[in-house]
Amino acid sequence: MRHFDLVIIGSGSGNSILDERFADWNVAIVEKGLGPNDAYGGTCLNVGCIPTKMFVHTADTASAPAIGTKLGVDLSLDQVRWSDARDRIFGRIDTISAGGRRFRAEEQDNVTLFEGNAHFTGVKQLSVQTAEGVETITADRFVVAAGGRPVMPEVPGLDQVRVHTSDTVMRLAELPQRMIIMGTGFIGAEFAHIFSALGVEVTMIGRSGQVLRAEDADVSARFTELAAARWDLRLNRKVVSAERAGEGVRLHLEGPDGAETVEADELLVAIGRTPNSDLLEAEAGGLEVADDGKIVVDAQQRTSVDGVWALGDISSAHELKHVANHETRVVQHNVLNPDSPIESDHRFVPHAVFSSPQIAAVGLTEQQARERGVNYVTKIQDYGAIAYGWAMEDTTGFAKLLADPDSGKILGAHIIGPQAPTLLQPIIQAMHFDLDARSMARGQYWIHPAMPELLENALLGLPLN
Repeated sequence: MRHFDLVIIGSGSGNSILDERFADWNVAIVEKGLGPNDAYGGTCLNVGCIPTKMFVHTADTASAPAIGTKLGVDLSLDQVRWSDARDRIFGRIDTISAGGRRFRAEEQDNVTLFEGNAHFTGVKQLSVQTAEGVETITADRFVVAAGGRPVMPEVPGLDQVRVHTSDTVMRLAELPQRMIIMGTGFIGAEFAHIFSALGVEVTMIGRSGQVLRAEDADVSARFTELAAARWDLRLNRKVVSAERAGEGVRLHLEGPDGAETVEADELLVAIGRTPNSDLLEAEAGGLEVADDGKIVVDAQQRTSVDGVWALGDISSAHELKHVANHETRVVQHNVLNPDSPIESDHRFVPHAVFSSPQIAAVGLTEQQARERGVNYVTKIQDYGAIAYGWAMEDTTGFAKLLADPDSGKILGAHIIGPQAPTLLQPIIQAMHFDLDARSMARGQYWIHPAMPELLENALLGLPLN
């Protein structure tokens, strides 16, 4: 049984904990590595944020002809070379992943890399099934950053058909003619944009009556309207069974008008993700686990076991890379400075959906404000009412702000339209540094005629007291 100063479970954000300050520590990194899709570097690098956004940019480029027409520019999409697009992306991703693994495994004398499935067998005691056999390791300190995995629904026959998740769909051998996407959340919305822009006929299936229903109601309604015009959108449907249809798949649905079927060459299941705490048998390590599978942590990222911290998707309510990175910095400090710990700041956590149109949001939605009894006013500002919006001929995008009518404190911001994540950033900054709507609108210059005027006019239009 080998003992370490520190064991880090997971090579995503947890990998960033180690810097020169740990040079004299005896450290182990544990990363699953026995499956065909396992890779060093975590979800974001290998199957999440980075490759998906590289595909989104490709899809946006492929969408240019449709946008150009209304601007008086006739363009055509000659061909989508799927294998070239895929290999360009993963040629870079896989190289980075392999380099990260090689650095930890071969170039750092104080770091031992264990690759294999692991689970707790006691407090601060971990069993790792590697290619060489089973090894039990212990440590004075543990950081659990093992992330999550896609959820697979219990649908009769689903185990008999070829099913993709976000972990596998980006490495398809060839572009299908038709694809079914189960799920109307951000993962489904992003992949629907990617594949439809590249010429795939997309059918999206959802149990609710909206796409992106967790967004502000006005944003969700607008996106649902646009999605219905672009994809074969089947809402308020339940998937009751699945079966093979030649080389493809057939789903049997129940909906408002009764039974129906849909067929496609490929099926993508994108109904959510679940934390890997069960695979780790976290409770056997003394860690408290909530009903949703998240490892329970306090503001310092401490678990229920002294000397064990957790971060990222396995413990956070915000399954976002920028949140995991923030929590990594907190854990790093607290591991190194146990007598002067710091806390995570989750007050103003933004998120974005890189579909078409793009969406970005921070703070309260209007429905949340109502449910919590918060006093608020709102302003919706259309892209088409600013000069750059005219230039783009944008007729569907808007920004929506919520603010306290007396203090002008910004309570929430929601943008749907081109470059929404970039446009949102000044609002995040204002909320974090307590800049009220009046001061933000009039206390600085806004470049004319640039897209940030969308926010300027929204701020000026808030009906404050």
